[in-house]
Amino acid sequence: MEYGWFSVIPPLFAILLAIKTRQVFLSLFLGIVAGWIIISNGNVIKGIELSIQSIVDVFKDAGNTRVIIFCALVGSLITLTQANGGVQGFVDIIQKKNIVTSRKRASVFAFIVGVVVFIESSISCLVTGTIFHPIFEKFKISREKLAYICDTTSSPICILIPLNAWGAYVVSILEKENLSNPVSIFINTIPLNFYAILSVLFAGFLAFSFKDFGAMKKAEQRSLKLGKTIADGSTPMISEEVASLKPKKGIRHKSINMIIPVITMIIMMPVSLLITGKGDLTAGSGTTSVLWSVVSAIMVAGIFSIIQRIFSLKEVMDYTLKGIAALVPLAILMTLAFSIGDTCRTLGTGEYVASISREFLSPTLIAPIIFITSGFIAFSTGTSWGTFAIMIPIAVPTALFAEASLPLSIAAVLSGSVFGDHCSPISDTTIVSSMASACDHIDHVRTQIPYALGIAMIAAVLFWITGTI
Repeated sequence: MEYGWFSVIPPLFAILLAIKTRQVFLSLFLGIVAGWIIISNGNVIKGIELSIQSIVDVFKDAGNTRVIIFCALVGSLITLTQANGGVQGFVDIIQKKNIVTSRKRASVFAFIVGVVVFIESSISCLVTGTIFHPIFEKFKISREKLAYICDTTSSPICILIPLNAWGAYVVSILEKENLSNPVSIFINTIPLNFYAILSVLFAGFLAFSFKDFGAMKKAEQRSLKLGKTIADGSTPMISEEVASLKPKKGIRHKSINMIIPVITMIIMMPVSLLITGKGDLTAGSGTTSVLWSVVSAIMVAGIFSIIQRIFSLKEVMDYTLKGIAALVPLAILMTLAFSIGDTCRTLGTGEYVASISREFLSPTLIAPIIFITSGFIAFSTGTSWGTFAIMIPIAVPTALFAEASLPLSIAAVLSGSVFGDHCSPISDTTIVSSMASACDHIDHVRTQIPYALGIAMIAAVLFWITGTI
């Protein structure tokens, strides 16, 4: 059944309501309900019934379930490495060796770590947030700033690197379009991926110059002048009890207790991709790999703590469960985000928006319109990968028919998808960035959107200029 413009109402209603009321859970649920009422032809009772079933059905998808479990287990890794003195030990070394001696240096090193850990977007957010949250707290840098750095050095970096799950996924979609050399085409999109490139460069500029604008500037001024790294009345995505957990009394603070688990997690990502891909890194399962990675890191953190007699086995389990409990709200939020994404797919939101854009396509406007359309779809659905799947099959034949640049058109899809995903409150990387930095989720979205929109405008102009050449 065709739902037309009604298909756009649920995601936009949920997102705008969340930003207005700051009640993310309620807003997403009401957006889901609105979607299923539309699907039920206005039957409210049936719509509510189907909404609840939609939330339950999220767990039918093994990939969704793995991501939700990953999000819950992240709290365990953070709790263990804080309680066993690993995080504090790392901070002590940085202070002792004068590696990070100012707010600017803290920002620069957070940016560098985010860029270097490019193997997977969620892992990148988690590593950067875990390492630099206590350092940013020490120098009174706002959590909004850390969340922005985590988010901007995750998806925008990952889509520019061929050797990860992102590159493999895009190539797999291109292969279905019967293109002769999809790997070569993807590599040719990299220098044309204007939004991703500009986002990373702009984040680097902010880190090195320590200049901010708009809402982010106000957050930084609050943090510096009042010493409040989080705004009054804001609710961090991870409880303050866990975010500010002190090491167990009477133990030595050893950085190795954090560094080894983090390295384990980073190394396990490509290893898991190789295993799940049966020797082919690009064919591996991203959701399985992130889950295996965080589980491996938790096991290493627990074993290290027991060997050094910091914790008993019971204490390791207690801290593990405490960390999971602290991230239950995040798991619920992720479940609702997946559910509203499924609702949008049932409504055909992406296909509807894409079909409208076709009416405006011309050879010179193909790239900017594809960019804007992909951005809107990703913003509404909270998924860049889902937008890739919708828009690449549209962009490829359109570019070939109009004799427009194929790499530029595909780059517009990738750029727009990352842009929409970057702004969306229901995106998994946006949510994980808020969690990893212990930031209020809406505060993160509110301070990041102005930067993202400004960069997107420049990217759209660049796509138009490049398309006319």
